Amino acid sequence: MTVRPDVRLADAPMTPVVCQQCGACVEARKSSWNQTSVQWTSAAMSRCVERRTAAQVDNPHGTPVFLACSALAEAIRRDAVSGTLAIVDDCVHVNGV
Repeated sequence: MTVRPDVRLADAPMTPVVCQQCGACVEARKSSWNQTSVQWTSAAMSRCVERRTAAQVDNPHGTPVFLACSALAEAIRRDAVSGTLAIVDDCVHVNGV
């Protein structure tokens, strides 16, 4: 059986989003209004105030997991509303594909 390549990033690549609170720059992609993928760089992780100060949740492997940054979520929402960050699902419906 042949594994089909994942072309999602070719169709809608990750887009830089800058947090207005701390200046952290992450790569984000919105498949829909309800689904967001975020890639953190080491520089963004060290800049994020909420990431450094938030209580972290342990996963079953014992390593801490950071769940979310409200300031970054607002920056992503702002960019999605302004059209700077495309929403793949909206583009599909607009283009009729």
